[in-house]
Amino acid sequence: MNNYVLFTDSSADLSQQLVEELGVEVLPLCFTMGDKTYRNWPDNREMDPEEFYRMLREGAMATTSAVNVGDYTEALTPFLEAGKDVLVLAFSSGLSATCHSAQIAAQELNEQYPQQRVRVVDTLCASLGQGLLVWHAAKLKQSGKRLDEVGDWAEENKLRLCHWFTVSDLHFLKRGGRISPATAVLGTMLSIKPVMHVDDEGHLIKVGTARGRGASLKALVDHMAETADDPGNQVVFISHGGCLEDAQKVAQDVKDRFGTKEVVINYVGPVIGAHSGPGTVALFFLGSKRGWRISSGWR
Repeated sequence: MNNYVLFTDSSADLSQQLVEELGVEVLPLCFTMGDKTYRNWPDNREMDPEEFYRMLREGAMATTSAVNVGDYTEALTPFLEAGKDVLVLAFSSGLSATCHSAQIAAQELNEQYPQQRVRVVDTLCASLGQGLLVWHAAKLKQSGKRLDEVGDWAEENKLRLCHWFTVSDLHFLKRGGRISPATAVLGTMLSIKPVMHVDDEGHLIKVGTARGRGASLKALVDHMAETADDPGNQVVFISHGGCLEDAQKVAQDVKDRFGTKEVVINYVGPVIGAHSGPGTVALFFLGSKRGWRISSGWR
């Protein structure tokens, strides 16, 4: 039977349109600016992403916190009471405790509702990388695949979901401890931009650099050329931190180089954007692996 719900969280950065098209349920994660906490809904009802990035550029600080077990329990219970099973595709455990909360909630709910079932997949993905894994899972569900068939596919293919990021403002990586203060100052002076990816353990790590914004955007597509599986015939996702024109440049480069027909662009949501900052551009696609070559020794 196909009587189950596909569930994810808002770190997947899916637009409201995609959420509706895919028929998925989304748990909004929270972020705090000043003394106010907001929920990151796919329809951006509590804060528009452009406003969020404008505030960051003007010096505002944003913080995030993981979803707790109670949040997941409250969100999943109505589906179980309605007689539906749930497949949860959760934010990378390498970046947040959100997945762990989902796993604990699932264990408790499976005991409380023995006739139903909650299965959690640690996607080891983030932003529209997580969103792209959800997209593929939703397409399988829509084709009639059962919960375990979709869950098994996600487990078997999640490390083929390649994530390549670059950022414009090094201040946010410095604040998060991903680069040193000295590196941030030197990098800013010399216009050195980090090129990062999400590794097989779901961590966001810096693996190289590029001199200047244009070169860093091109580097994302260069990495796609190295590992993408049949890039002309797959859907590619791109997310951005309030820099749509740069995302569109990357999308056009992907189309020109690989003949890719469908490229979806959306914002890096506040939950990840609080750490990566305005000017982030990220490229997501299915590849043979998440492998990489270190192109610079910059630390």
